[in-house]
Amino acid sequence: MMITNRWKSLSYILVMLALLLSACAGSGGNSEPPSTSPPPADTGTVEPGEGAQEGPQELVIAWLSDPPSMDPHMSTDQQTSVMTTHIYDTLVVHDKDLNIQPGLAESWNQIDDLTWEFKLKQGITFTDGSAFNAEVVKANLDRLLDPKAASPRASLVDMISEIKVVDNDTIQLTTEYPYSPLLAHLAHSGVGMVSAEAIKKDYELVEAGEKAGAYLAQNPVGTGIFKLESWDPGQEVRLVANPDYWGAKAKVERVIFKVVTEEGTRIAELETGYAHIIDPVSPSSISRIESIDGLELNRQPSLSLSYIGFNMDKKPFDDKRVRQALSMAINKDEIIEGVFEGTGIPAVGPLAPDVFGYDPSVQPISYNIEQAKQLLAEAGYEQGFSTTLWTNDNPDRVKVAEYVQSKLKEINVDVKIEVVEWTAYLSQTAEGQHDMFVLGWSTVTADADYGLYQVFHSVNVGEPGNRTFTQDSELDQLLEEGRRESDPEKRKALYKEAQEKLVDIAPMLYIHHQEYLNGVSSKVEGFWRHPNGIMMLHDVSIQP
Repeated sequence: MMITNRWKSLSYILVMLALLLSACAGSGGNSEPPSTSPPPADTGTVEPGEGAQEGPQELVIAWLSDPPSMDPHMSTDQQTSVMTTHIYDTLVVHDKDLNIQPGLAESWNQIDDLTWEFKLKQGITFTDGSAFNAEVVKANLDRLLDPKAASPRASLVDMISEIKVVDNDTIQLTTEYPYSPLLAHLAHSGVGMVSAEAIKKDYELVEAGEKAGAYLAQNPVGTGIFKLESWDPGQEVRLVANPDYWGAKAKVERVIFKVVTEEGTRIAELETGYAHIIDPVSPSSISRIESIDGLELNRQPSLSLSYIGFNMDKKPFDDKRVRQALSMAINKDEIIEGVFEGTGIPAVGPLAPDVFGYDPSVQPISYNIEQAKQLLAEAGYEQGFSTTLWTNDNPDRVKVAEYVQSKLKEINVDVKIEVVEWTAYLSQTAEGQHDMFVLGWSTVTADADYGLYQVFHSVNVGEPGNRTFTQDSELDQLLEEGRRESDPEKRKALYKEAQEKLVDIAPMLYIHHQEYLNGVSSKVEGFWRHPNGIMMLHDVSIQP
């Protein structure tokens, strides 16, 4: 359905009126000025004043930025993970309490220390009509492990040394060493099962000289509850319910993800019914959301870390004393209170408290300006230096960057802030073009192996997750021993030592473990957000 020019004009007037009234009422203490952006693009479901619940069950989500890809094996960002969680399925899944539950595998059995056998559900088809079976599982794991594909998700499964198709519905996986977090890794969205036919098409482009993922980035083929309907990069993604989904069917016909970069506009769209869910909500807007009738704030403790990373391949960040000094010059409590409005908890190291392997006895680098100056002088930078700090356009990250800029002036470090577009941000930090950068990481498996090995082991430098370019042989050995050890208590001891070393190495300033915040219309039922950060839409419905 297209909206006429007359309706578009009326839409504009209504949105501007809503913004004006909201500003006059104080908007619950929101610090952002009223937006003067044009009205949101027509979603095909909203008439002025009626709200998106009229007509088809179409869920509209206004969020900050687009996914760079739809290929679960070739992307490491959260936007892609949200998409692939709903387009693809994994063999097993994490429930709300982080327990492993069946996915495409109906059961599994650990035959010995190295061998796992999975019985697959039968009668499941991909959206291209091809069948899901053990050969498809092998094709997916082979692709993840293929050096030619160079998947940044390879370390999720690189402990698998043999993949054996027993029969059409049974597959055995043999690991190189005992690996207790295997099920947690197979629950990761990065191990989503892709149609073998689509994988073949992607490889055909690789043979023609394209980069792996060129086909699947824009042509996802899964067994998930939704499938891709259309994608206008930078504007919106439309997912439509998969009519042949093997599980409980979606309760909405369609999910529309609209890119709305300004938070004030996102909140206005939520208030006026042009959106049902917004992501993210800045902590400074909590009181505004909570003060508006018909809106609710969804809060979810996370497994994530927000951090400022240092590129250890570049001077002066190749000197541990410089990294420690910059970490000492930043007061995390001021960031949490001033930027995040008291939400979340200070981070000692990279692991959140709910992650297996987290150790509360590890001591952080403490805030100490004078000692920071002394360390810089010892490193030969008594007069300071100039550098750049990258961030994307996430408003909270921009605020963190501005705070860091002001604090580092106290130790004669001149920081220039650069706001980089998200897709370029990911690719350029993977290539090591940055000095300092603001980013986050979620330990989605709830196991220290993923929170540490992926982010700090030298084999994962660049796109797989190690964007600080940390390369430390002692740390590598600890992380390798941690993933090979089957005894839980011995694993904890190894990860405690690794966390202590990471405090000392200081490849990043560990800021905090955040709470995920979403604005949600009270008409929405069944929405929740996983501790790993993924918005879960499987059971969402819209009430009239």
